[in-house]
Amino acid sequence: MANNKQIIFSAAERATLHKVLAARRDMRHFISGASVSDDVMDRLFEAAHLAPSVGLMQPWRFIRVQNDQLREDIALLVDEEISNTANEIGSRKNDFLKLKLEGIRTCAQIVAVVLAPDDGTLLGRRTLPFEMALCSAACAIENMWLTARAENIGLGWVSLFDPQKLGALLHCPKEALPIALLCIGPVHEFYEKPMLVQEGWRDENPLAGMLFEDRWPVEGKAQ
Repeated sequence: MANNKQIIFSAAERATLHKVLAARRDMRHFISGASVSDDVMDRLFEAAHLAPSVGLMQPWRFIRVQNDQLREDIALLVDEEISNTANEIGSRKNDFLKLKLEGIRTCAQIVAVVLAPDDGTLLGRRTLPFEMALCSAACAIENMWLTARAENIGLGWVSLFDPQKLGALLHCPKEALPIALLCIGPVHEFYEKPMLVQEGWRDENPLAGMLFEDRWPVEGKAQ
């Protein structure tokens, strides 16, 4: 393994990284019946496992869903949560139901990401124990997301499910918590913009309104 201190990236390599970052999309539309090779899946999992984690706790666990009946059971859980969300979303219910919110039945691969039972790691977590575990697992998912885009396949993070019910389907320990269903697979094309922007559901906010100096600005006053 190369010594990281000796790895210097060129301007072209930096540009490629930013190109991948800008091209990443949360995908929902997959090519039905397509496949992803084991080699590609291995690279996604290896990338995930390279993620940073607070206290080196590495709380991520990945469950590949290979059984067709289990996939359908998971799809039904997602359907249930979509319905529950629609009933609470108010005046935009019809617009919400028109959105393509998941690709459970059509993607090539489904991976459930589960937070492992807490191992008691204290370093860096004393004041935010759950939050730091969650952030660590999210870093692993982001690594998978960017790697999938670099492999020219889509990945969508589905969070529309009851975690207890999904945990029961996956036979997770009581203390474990499913946090994501990742739909992975070839797509006809990647969205030009985030799908929710393309569909008119929500606009992106500019970075300028989220970058402060020294303190959170007082509302109504210029920064």
